[in-house]
Amino acid sequence: MYAVIKTGGKQYMVAAGDVIAVEKLPGEAGAEIRFDEVLLLGDDSGRLVGTPNLADASVSATVMGQVRGDKVIVFKKNRRKNYRRKHGHRQMLTMVRIKDIHEKGGKAPAKAAETPAKADESGDSSEKKVAPTKAESKSESKAAAKKTSSKKSTAKSAKAADAKSAAKPKAAAAKKSTTKATAKKSAAKSKKAATKKES
Repeated sequence: MYAVIKTGGKQYMVAAGDVIAVEKLPGEAGAEIRFDEVLLLGDDSGRLVGTPNLADASVSATVMGQVRGDKVIVFKKNRRKNYRRKHGHRQMLTMVRIKDIHEKGGKAPAKAAETPAKADESGDSSEKKVAPTKAESKSESKAAAKKTSSKKSTAKSAKAADAKSAAKPKAAAAKKSTTKATAKKSAAKSKKAATKKES
């Protein structure tokens, strides 16, 4: 049987006979300690999960001694400011041996009852909706982005085609007007030349 307990702001998965180091707790070697914040109990048959703690569940342990953890270097620096501070730190810890795991009434956790999926009126079993994974959601968003971009590009191409078709008659009219103007100019020049010859 195993349990998940909370102490010192941390969670530990423990079983009977385990030796763990936890944040410092009051007590000398040989003292009995009881952990009342039990988040989960479990064994081969199933598990019980608290919301957040299990009522009436506890874990008893024996203090083996007070120790200090490994040294941690704390170094602070601000560049170009001539600021450097170096400190060492060793956390105070308590070594405990897990003695026993107590559940309400001393019973092992019962296995969660598995309810079969109910059949619909048509006879098909209802399937649970599964939340899409991150990769699936990313692929779906990419596909949606591609669809919107393709729609935008088709709309742009349609607008460009409309603009070209509208520009064609204008260009043709402009060409006709330029050809008429050049014809008038050439006619005027030929008239001038004819008048000069006559004189």
